[in-house]
Amino acid sequence: MIVTTTPTIEGRPAREYLGIVTGEVIVGANVFRDLFASITDIVGGRSGKYEQVLQRARKEALAEMESEAERLGGNAVIGVDIDYEVIGQSGSMLMVSCSGTAVLV
Repeated sequence: MIVTTTPTIEGRPAREYLGIVTGEVIVGANVFRDLFASITDIVGGRSGKYEQVLQRARKEALAEMESEAERLGGNAVIGVDIDYEVIGQSGSMLMVSCSGTAVLV
């Protein structure tokens, strides 16, 4: 499965446009991870735990989108957009969503 943010794939023209596909993942923030992340923010540096959660959520959202493209008969997704949103009353959850156009190349 080819997945790209570009509107076309160089040298591989789309033979058929199959429709918009999406993937969404919502993850909750762990209280202990929040505590350690705030300490990291105070002393400086990167928050490895949050980066791991973001990476996992992004990979899962992309995989969900790819699966939807396969169900439609596609072998590529073009024009992919990835979005991150903090949701929940206290901002305790993170949503990663992606969308693109499933195509057959």
